[in-house]
Amino acid sequence: MQILDPSHTTQHLPMAALVACLEQMFIEDCEVPLRHNHPIAGATPAQDGIMLLMPAWQTGKRIGVKTVSIFPGNQALGLPGLHSVFILYDAATGAPLAVLDGDAITSRRTAAASALAARWLSRPDAQRLLVLGAGRVASLLPDAYRCVRDIQQVLVWDIRPEAAQAMVARLQAQGMDASVATDLEQAVRGADIISCATLSTAPLVRGEWLQPGVHLDLIGSFTPAMRESDDACFARATVFVDTPEALTKAGDILAPIASGSWDKRQLAATLEQLCRGQHAGRSRADEITLFKAVGTALEDLAAASLAFDAYTAARR
Repeated sequence: MQILDPSHTTQHLPMAALVACLEQMFIEDCEVPLRHNHPIAGATPAQDGIMLLMPAWQTGKRIGVKTVSIFPGNQALGLPGLHSVFILYDAATGAPLAVLDGDAITSRRTAAASALAARWLSRPDAQRLLVLGAGRVASLLPDAYRCVRDIQQVLVWDIRPEAAQAMVARLQAQGMDASVATDLEQAVRGADIISCATLSTAPLVRGEWLQPGVHLDLIGSFTPAMRESDDACFARATVFVDTPEALTKAGDILAPIASGSWDKRQLAATLEQLCRGQHAGRSRADEITLFKAVGTALEDLAAASLAFDAYTAARR
């Protein structure tokens, strides 16, 4: 059994290859049971966490399971809010093949999935990207989106200005035209693509700020208590999700449903349907599109298999 540490896992998940790998997996499909979601009591309510168990498999190919611990209170301790481990098995024999760094898999496949959706949902001429958040996933979004769109300018907003500045400095060091967004409303109004990767529990993006033709990508809300957008965003947009599970888990969706601002029957398509050509995605240049993702073990299995195969090939 191989062990891929964070460095090796990241090294063997180049973004362009990962976007293509995810698309192929959505086309092929695999078995994905509903994730287990367990609350974990901390020493104080501020340190309470969540444990996720996410299995998936393809008959005769690979089995995988990811464990994820999410502790938002870690931010105050200067620690990451999320940790995870992925175990990959041979689906023909059940034999374990590898243990991989789940954090690298989660962050990279999450950014890649958002970019994959944007291939159908953002305008082909989109060049101005606004990223809300400056954490692990947010830092990967510019690289991911550059795989599918000619991104010329990146704006970064974070509730902690120093975190946004640090991310901007890293992007500039990579040769990107990046700057800190100090006025969130103005930044939203001027963006072609808005990608949110935060742990916010209150809306950040307002529907009234969305301009015709913009694509809004919502990553962070994966529990009913979390939100990155208000009800008006859903009322104004054509809505897509990564999987139907988003309709039952994400506060961004549950709140508009509860208020009557949006009905799940208005859902345009899932990412699987986009990848399979069952929905064309964006229908016109001035359409406002919205993609809500909660993540799926299908993406984890695809990423882990890609990394393991590349790692194995490199060692031959």
